Amino acid sequence: MRKKVGLILLVWVGLLSACTTPGESTHVTRANQDFELGDIAKTDINLVIEAHHREALGYLRLLALKLYQFNPRQWEKSGSHSAQASVDRMFNSRHNWNFSELEGATGADAIHLSLDESFQGDRVLAFTVGLGSMIIASYEGKYDFFVIDSLDAQKLNNSARNLEIAAWKLYRSHDPEGNPLIQTGGSGNTTQNLSFERLFGKIIAVQDLMSKIVAQKTKRGVKSAIQFLMFLPI
Repeated sequence: MRKKVGLILLVWVGLLSACTTPGESTHVTRANQDFELGDIAKTDINLVIEAHHREALGYLRLLALKLYQFNPRQWEKSGSHSAQASVDRMFNSRHNWNFSELEGATGADAIHLSLDESFQGDRVLAFTVGLGSMIIASYEGKYDFFVIDSLDAQKLNNSARNLEIAAWKLYRSHDPEGNPLIQTGGSGNTTQNLSFERLFGKIIAVQDLMSKIVAQKTKRGVKSAIQFLMFLPI
């Protein structure tokens, strides 16, 4: 078992190293985490899960910051003094992704809200909350994992597919005048900024790989679904 997990770790590290580009690092790798007493109650697979968990949220944090940089009016709606402050508010505290200005909307509801023409609030906040809450739900709402904890490979797979749908909706949502509801392009939105696609791709890759690891561990397959651009349950 340890040889198998060791091989998984090597593959995982190799994949993430290959897809990380200069200037885009989550800075949350296991190597720079201090040892905690609770780690004694964790197996190798628990540490693998936590590493994937941190990477997925780390890349989402980078995505949120980039979205704010392209859409500065959005963080101003939340009363923040900077894009970084808005991102820190989302990621530096455990709030169960529940924000009063979104009236508790999470998951698909928050994503739909962010791309609703009539919504007057912080669209980047709503979009990020939608993605973040989906990712956390795929990890059973946990941040730390121990021997007794287990994950569902199907939920992880569904979260990856939902990320693909969210990206598709983001790029194609416009107001009646044809302006993007959330800007992701260059001047006049005539060109698509590929850095957004790279970040989406990295989060999706992390979730897909974690799904495969869990499926192998539990000996349970993952079902494919016909989505029709509808979000899957997690």
